[in-house]
Amino acid sequence: MSNVAEEKQQEAQQIEYSGDAVDYDNVVSNLAAQDRIPWYKKPNLRRLYITFIGSVLCVETTSGYDASVTNGLQSVPLWNSYFHNPTGTILGLIGSMYALGAIVSVPFVPYIADRFGRKLTTQLGCLIICIGAAIQTASQDRGMFMASRAIIGVGITPAIVGASNLISELAHPKERARLGSLFNAFFFTGSSLAAIITIATFRMKSHWAWRIPSIFQILPALVTLGFIHLIPESPRWLISKQRDAEALAVLVKYHAEGDEHSEFAHAEFAQIKQTLALEKEIAKQSWSALIATKGNRRRALIAAFLGLATQWSGNGLISYYLSPILVNVGITDSLTKQSINLSITLWGAITAFTIAFFSSRYPRRKVYLTCTISILTVFVIWTAASARYAATGSKSWSGLVIALIFIYQPCYNMAFNALSYAYLPELFPYQIRTRGASVFQWFSRAALFLNTFVNPIGMKNAGWKYLCSYCVFIAFEIVFIFFLFPETHGKTIEELAFLYEDDTHHEQARRVQNHKDDAGHVIDDARV
Repeated sequence: MSNVAEEKQQEAQQIEYSGDAVDYDNVVSNLAAQDRIPWYKKPNLRRLYITFIGSVLCVETTSGYDASVTNGLQSVPLWNSYFHNPTGTILGLIGSMYALGAIVSVPFVPYIADRFGRKLTTQLGCLIICIGAAIQTASQDRGMFMASRAIIGVGITPAIVGASNLISELAHPKERARLGSLFNAFFFTGSSLAAIITIATFRMKSHWAWRIPSIFQILPALVTLGFIHLIPESPRWLISKQRDAEALAVLVKYHAEGDEHSEFAHAEFAQIKQTLALEKEIAKQSWSALIATKGNRRRALIAAFLGLATQWSGNGLISYYLSPILVNVGITDSLTKQSINLSITLWGAITAFTIAFFSSRYPRRKVYLTCTISILTVFVIWTAASARYAATGSKSWSGLVIALIFIYQPCYNMAFNALSYAYLPELFPYQIRTRGASVFQWFSRAALFLNTFVNPIGMKNAGWKYLCSYCVFIAFEIVFIFFLFPETHGKTIEELAFLYEDDTHHEQARRVQNHKDDAGHVIDDARV
């Protein structure tokens, strides 16, 4: 009976405050939409976003560098001879150790990020990456090389989780989605850098031909460590630690250009504060929270799917094993393979950055569907062209395969690269956001581990037929997205906190309205 009474009371509260809730529910979005001044004309916000490049966006450069350097080293004769010409299972193990390290670190990252903050988590990850890169450069045998790659993998998860959350929680609502898209685009700055360094050193007559590309893997992490102290901590994390004055100061400085009386900064602060307070009432800060409610189970399912899809859509073949793909279509010259690798990574960078500036303008669900349908089309034609080359040996079919690899880049980048780190924060409320990101990371790294281990074996044993497995999975992706992906476009991450809990959403809006003046009290307290 008590449950029924509580439900009726909640319904009555929703009716009582429905007018206020409707007025305030979209207040932050409406105020942001009314702001016609672009970010580059706001000195404080402009400075923050420029600093993002070296502090947090640069983190994803490490992922791109690792993928490309692993790819490029396979075309370096001295690397192959030093490690006894690895192929098949051994080559798969070398490639997959990075993902294995990432898988191991995933369960610990949310606790570190929620207790010590997003900045410290990112710094810790970068320090571990530096250690791994140093060991990789000094590797004396195959085991040492694989261990170094596992250490780099351990570091990449806290670095990415910390950095991606800093972006989504520090950015102004107007630019948050676009910055999230740019985060993944920086993958290609790393892959391009690795391709350039590898092509510049692979002709060297000493083992520095592969040690120099290895040591440069430390560069993005060092840049992040040098710049991250220039940006503030997440205001959402500060509020969760009862450091309200510091959080409000961050919002006022960067989202209101120092105007302490800004209605937008006050509204944003009140909305964040009350959303976090309500989330604490309905969620336990543990992994069990991800399966505690129907809404959270659906969020976790989508995060897991995105982790798998970002690695099992064919990109792993191009990123890690381009050399065997090219050999399968008759291209064996090392310089030619290095040149194609460099061209693909540069083209990927151009398309990724271009798409990142536009993809956030469109509904997420439609972009994901367009992405997967186009990828499937490319893969079906790629499979057919590879089969024809195997049957005829014609260079025209080989050329078509290479052209399709280039066409694939914008198809993949329009959603899986551009939207993944923008879409995830929109799905998860603050209290489980780092756990949601960790679910994504765990499934992404698990898929990458399986990919990098199985791909060389599959290509060696099945040839072009191995591509059929990708066609099947990509077709499944289309069905999953069509039926299960929610639309989040045009809302703030606070307004999406109760995406699957409409009744609680109304309650959240009511509380935000009732406590709207909290920001003003904090300002007064800070002045005393």
